[in-house]
Amino acid sequence: MAVPKKRTSKSKSRKANWRRKALFVSKKSLSLAKSLINSKSTTFIHNKNLDYYELTEVK
Repeated sequence: MAVPKKRTSKSKSRKANWRRKALFVSKKSLSLAKSLINSKSTTFIHNKNLDYYELTEVK
């Protein structure tokens, strides 16, 4: 005879949602980092010249 499954508690479902969101954000940031390394980024604007950062340092 078929028995219905037990209900997932709110804390477990919240934790699962938090982990799912964290996984999505980590994948997105890793993808952006890879595209920056390969110089194929079209959506992230950054200055590749490191001299700019050395000149603007506070001494």
